[in-house]
Amino acid sequence: MMHTKKIKKYYFINKFDTNNIDKQDKQTVIIYRNYNLKKQDESLILNIRKYCKKKSIKFYLSNNIKIAIKLNLDGAYIPSFNNNLNHLAFTFKKNFSIIGSAHNIKEIRVKEAQKVNKIFLSSLFKKNKNYLGINKFKILKNCSNKNVVALGGISKKNLKKLALLNQVDFAGISFFE
Repeated sequence: MMHTKKIKKYYFINKFDTNNIDKQDKQTVIIYRNYNLKKQDESLILNIRKYCKKKSIKFYLSNNIKIAIKLNLDGAYIPSFNNNLNHLAFTFKKNFSIIGSAHNIKEIRVKEAQKVNKIFLSSLFKKNKNYLGINKFKILKNCSNKNVVALGGISKKNLKKLALLNQVDFAGISFFE
């Protein structure tokens, strides 16, 4: 009997919308990121955490490991523009996970130095300034021994192309809405 790995999906949200969270399965991780706010709204984050816990969905906070630890979240996401290593001095609970994104080899090395568990490589399909495409994605994926998550422009139409990359984990926004 062949063993298949469960697909782990990462859904970036910037507001608390129970309708979108209700549509997700237990293999989806919710990542709250709202870079428009000057200060994180801890009561909102606690409400999202409580709702995700009720649905058995993991919940991560973007770009604030200290608050993610303080509020007992499942993990934290470090965006590509964050090169800070201060969190290496923190103590984490056993199942706390740190993930981060990168667009090039230099950023991959930073994420490795930050000791992330997974690196989100962007942008696989979305044709923006960080566009990689399939070939560059494959090259960058092989530059690290960390688990890699595909990010950027993934839709129901191109989801099967991930198999060409031996890639199962992916992240996005519009895919989930």
